[in-house]
Amino acid sequence: MASTVHESSVLEALKVVKDPDLHRDIVSLGFVKDMRIDGGRVAFTIELTTPACPVKDQMRDQARAAVMQVPGVSGVDVTMTASVRSASGPELGRAPIPGIKNVIAVGAGKGGVGKTTVAVNLAIALARCGSRVGMLDGDIYGPNVPIMLGLQTQLTTDGQKIVPAEKYGLQVVSMGFLTGDEAPVIWRGPMLHGVITQFFREVRWTELDYLVVDMPPGTGDVALSLSQVVPVAGAIVVTTPQTVALADSRRAVRMYQKLNVPVLGIVENMSHFVCPSCRHESDIFGKGGGERVAEQLGIPFLGRIPIYQPIRIGGDTGVPITIAEPDSAAARAFLSAAEQAAAQVSIASYRKPVPLAPVS
Repeated sequence: MASTVHESSVLEALKVVKDPDLHRDIVSLGFVKDMRIDGGRVAFTIELTTPACPVKDQMRDQARAAVMQVPGVSGVDVTMTASVRSASGPELGRAPIPGIKNVIAVGAGKGGVGKTTVAVNLAIALARCGSRVGMLDGDIYGPNVPIMLGLQTQLTTDGQKIVPAEKYGLQVVSMGFLTGDEAPVIWRGPMLHGVITQFFREVRWTELDYLVVDMPPGTGDVALSLSQVVPVAGAIVVTTPQTVALADSRRAVRMYQKLNVPVLGIVENMSHFVCPSCRHESDIFGKGGGERVAEQLGIPFLGRIPIYQPIRIGGDTGVPITIAEPDSAAARAFLSAAEQAAAQVSIASYRKPVPLAPVS
């Protein structure tokens, strides 16, 4: 007579499967959903905290193998899904934005390090993983996101709020939609604060897991406004390996920390160049500096992006490398960095303090 399979036995077996970032088993985390047992066949869903989990396939296989060891089990069906958690809540008067779970700022201590290129490709990589992603061009003086996404449009409204443009699975808002290509924006700080507030509060963002904000370079007004206007899940700092860029990156990290914005990590852009003819690897700007700074500052290192001519071509033509060559080494580097950033947001969401119940 076949033994009866009990749900408690299946859950006990699944405790061997641990989330590598949260360091807890998927049962105690509440990831196991919708369990169904029909004779010896067991089916359940594992709901992760991000679709961009780099080890979801391994977790699925480990869960299936663990349950197959339960006496009486003849087959296991595992469905993998994700529900992104918010890593920030209302604090210091900064109310969450309706329709947005997590705001991620992508900044740099200086210009010329490829910050917008990194921001655009990280956003697309997150979207290609299955996340709902928006992009806010916070570089008011140099709004280049529309160029890199190949977007030529003007902002419209639905009678109440601004409707974002859409491209490559992203919801997008930029000052570039309001000005001509050669029209300079000559504004003082209060005007910058006003437009940043408007882009957050008066845009109909729809069910976003992540809103990626391309920040202007440096440590100026927009970063201050961002920290005052909305709760930010975290910031990604983009650097190149050379000493000058690394020094400015340290300043950018310290700025976000002073503004109480968690730093999700550092991305080292233009990390190395591989000759397409002989495959020799050259460290044109040096290599490894971003990782050393991350280690010195005690923050995660999210990855290295190589120097690769099609990255530049993709930005100029409005077809980013993560769209044009999704299987290239460069696109995979962006995907890995996006996965690492999403993991840091998930970790932060579990560190978020639980609100105290009101005293009766």
